[in-house]
Amino acid sequence: MPDSKFQQFLTRENAAVVLVDHQVGLYSGVRDTGLLELKHNVVSLARAAQVLRLPTVVTTTAADSMWGPLIPELTKVLPQGTDVIDRSTVNAWHDSRVHDRIKATGRKKLIFTGISLEVCAALPAIAAAAEGYDSYVAVDASGTFSDTKRETGIVRLQQAGVIVSDYATLMVEILADNAAPEAGETYEALDMAFAVLVGQISAAYSRQS
Repeated sequence: MPDSKFQQFLTRENAAVVLVDHQVGLYSGVRDTGLLELKHNVVSLARAAQVLRLPTVVTTTAADSMWGPLIPELTKVLPQGTDVIDRSTVNAWHDSRVHDRIKATGRKKLIFTGISLEVCAALPAIAAAAEGYDSYVAVDASGTFSDTKRETGIVRLQQAGVIVSDYATLMVEILADNAAPEAGETYEALDMAFAVLVGQISAAYSRQS
């Protein structure tokens, strides 16, 4: 078995997702990417995680005061009754409820996203890595308030040994087999433009033949 986390693949059995501070107030300050694309990516990640039955931990900061509730697009796709942990700590890993819930998943590979990238996603990912977890950050399902923050945040993640990737690659890696019964639903959840187009072409070809 590979002895480096950089060589070990994500699976349905070893991975969990942690969504940090995807809140209305924080989204209003995002400047490094388009809001529609950012919302699309985090919602698609959350939907695919459900198809693949990945444990998902959701947390906010000061939702009743500073930063507001989860964005409605994300709330809509989360399973009914999802317990969102609202906290005061800057680093989500330092809230015992968040830490304990992640630990209770039994998963050692953690996929983080957050607003902002360099704080809400990066800090818990780095803290988790320091405790022996394999941390990943889906950068295109995270956002921040300037290009400089994005660039320096990614550098810091890499310096700390956190694996940086994109939302669709992480989920497809977990899917692993395009012949799996969940493959179609997974790609539908990911909602990648080219995959949708290929599906339409394939369906049209099937009708003709």
